[in-house]
Amino acid sequence: MKVLITGKGGQLAWELEQLAPEEFDVISVSRGELDISNELKVIEFIADNKPDLVINTAAYTAVDQAEKEIHVAFAVNELGVKYLAQACKNIGARVLHISTDFVFDGESASPYKTDSKPNPINVYGASKLAGDIALQKILPDSSVILRTAWVYSVNGNNFVKSMLRLMKEKSELGIVYDQVGTPTWAKGLAKWLWVVAKKQEVTGVYHWTDAGVASWYDFAIAIQELGIKKGLLEKSITIFPILGEDYPTPAKRPAFSVINKASAENISGLNTKHWRKNLSLMMDGLV
Repeated sequence: MKVLITGKGGQLAWELEQLAPEEFDVISVSRGELDISNELKVIEFIADNKPDLVINTAAYTAVDQAEKEIHVAFAVNELGVKYLAQACKNIGARVLHISTDFVFDGESASPYKTDSKPNPINVYGASKLAGDIALQKILPDSSVILRTAWVYSVNGNNFVKSMLRLMKEKSELGIVYDQVGTPTWAKGLAKWLWVVAKKQEVTGVYHWTDAGVASWYDFAIAIQELGIKKGLLEKSITIFPILGEDYPTPAKRPAFSVINKASAENISGLNTKHWRKNLSLMMDGLV
């Protein structure tokens, strides 16, 4: 089976490449090689390469910048997905697409289910939801949408690596404690996607993060504790909780973005692992 991975150079695309099963013929392309917001290029590339499956990790993910670059965000996150879906429909290919917890408003008191009503509160979330809707409309029987959150990896830029750097540079840090979700090791996402890649009968919307719940403050505390334990940090610094309103950003964030993973576990046969366990495993790769 020939698999095309978009978004080469990103955290998830890198993990997918590392874990690619031998039976798959994998092509991974960066934005420079395939700009999914260019309709003619997408149609031409898909027609020429004829993948059986496209795993779309390409996205406009600059959440705050999206508030200014609305057109660019929708060009990639909505139109790019639409173009990929149509091109894949033309050749009978399947699409596995990565979406986000930001399609929800964060006002729930319990984990969001796959059929919970989306209500994005920022441009990024709205653009991602628009892409999800376009994909389902064009390829309802040949697509999978996987929503995730708080993704990190040994590759690329992310919260874990940023915290380790700041903990070396600063004497104290204030971290938001009233935004709650679940960290997600990209390696776990990649494992799930490769399992589902082999299950051509699987369609629809699924959720996947690690297990458990954390605030950004909890996440930062764990990073420091594990960083010291593993020798990535020489000493601890003061980390204190702050309100999101004390750290204003252009884009509003959901206060609660925990998502229910039950259906994704059921169809894959994989169980989510607690975020702290996965964080420790990832940080071993930084030693």
